[in-house]
Amino acid sequence: MPSNKVVYTAMVLDHLHHGHLNIINESRKKGKVILGLLTDEAVASYKRVPTIPYEKRKYIAENIAGIWKVVPQKTLDYIDNLDKYKPDVVVNGDDWKQGIQVETRQRVVEWIERHKGELIEIPYTKGISSTQIIEDFRRNGITPDQRMPMLRRMLNVKPIVRVIEAHNGLSGLVAENAKYNNKSFDAIWESSLTDSTSKGKPDIELVDFTSRVQTINEILEVTTKPLIVDGDTGGQIEHFKYIIRTLERLGVSAIIIEDKKFPKINSLKKGAKHIQEDPYQFCKKIEEGKKAQMTEDFMIIARVESLIAGKTVEDALSRAALYLGAGVDGIMIHSKEKNPDKIFEFCKRFRSFEKNLPLIVVPTTYNSVTEEEFIRHGANMVIYANHLLRTSYKNMIMTANDILIYGRAKEVEGFCCPVEELFKLTNR
Repeated sequence: MPSNKVVYTAMVLDHLHHGHLNIINESRKKGKVILGLLTDEAVASYKRVPTIPYEKRKYIAENIAGIWKVVPQKTLDYIDNLDKYKPDVVVNGDDWKQGIQVETRQRVVEWIERHKGELIEIPYTKGISSTQIIEDFRRNGITPDQRMPMLRRMLNVKPIVRVIEAHNGLSGLVAENAKYNNKSFDAIWESSLTDSTSKGKPDIELVDFTSRVQTINEILEVTTKPLIVDGDTGGQIEHFKYIIRTLERLGVSAIIIEDKKFPKINSLKKGAKHIQEDPYQFCKKIEEGKKAQMTEDFMIIARVESLIAGKTVEDALSRAALYLGAGVDGIMIHSKEKNPDKIFEFCKRFRSFEKNLPLIVVPTTYNSVTEEEFIRHGANMVIYANHLLRTSYKNMIMTANDILIYGRAKEVEGFCCPVEELFKLTNR
């Protein structure tokens, strides 16, 4: 080692490759290397949750020759660790001169100038990146045991998990690939409403579970994100236990069941009378479902329908408390009102006695509320529960009508994607 200088470099190390080793080798030439390993929370703040959890990445890093010390870097920003460890040299790849890390780099440059240190920027190793490796994995698919635990990990490290519905393989691909800047959907909701509607059936638990499994398999086959299944009422207890086992084998991460009597009527249907299940009977269903589980990764989440049934926030909270006592892994609170005040009240009061378990909202009617507002009120999962089907139906109607009006397809071409785009989507 050429000197006793302290060298700081930061990495995710989700998938170790020669680009990482190049930076580490250049760092060790300058002194004792401290590796700031980004925590799962830090990575999730600007991109996907790492496929390898922090503790396992730390174990890998500690066994790489040339690293003196591995420390957690809890944010994308380096300054806290630079202030704490006061390195003489900071080493980083030069790819941070553009993209999301530009501001981070500038703050490091200013810190280096204040402390009369040295900044070394290693030329980016072309042709390799962790992101590209992960994209290659995605194209090759994912196994059930890899997919199932992802939802719990996301809920542990992300301020809010963003979920969108899918009702077939094509909409699953849309959910999988949608991206804007650094935002994407974290998980997929296999909705009873949109599955039933796409089959031309009413949402009254008419579509049997075997048919639902076919849809679930279509989505799982072409995606890698965690899948949450809308389980309606869960059916009879003996049936529910069978459903749990089947979903676990497929690699589904969670099922959400609502506390209404079978057969349920869709919660958003105007004029419908919604009858809730006896809460103690519903607790028994939860308990039996939890006993039937084969893994600790799978989640059973209770959907509280008190507000849908015209009852009070107090009733919703009392039911939620009972369901938590029965061992449920999270609570969904549902409402069909456009005003979100009761949802906000429920969230605030729920968080007063349950700090950690997932709290899920479905803003189909109160759709003016932003994700940031939900976070402030204590929710940590938001489900956009039927939007892909609703938008596709509207556009199909418009297209079909215009073809009839004009007697040709030219006028609808602007609504249509090129056929080549479909080839590109399905021939991954």
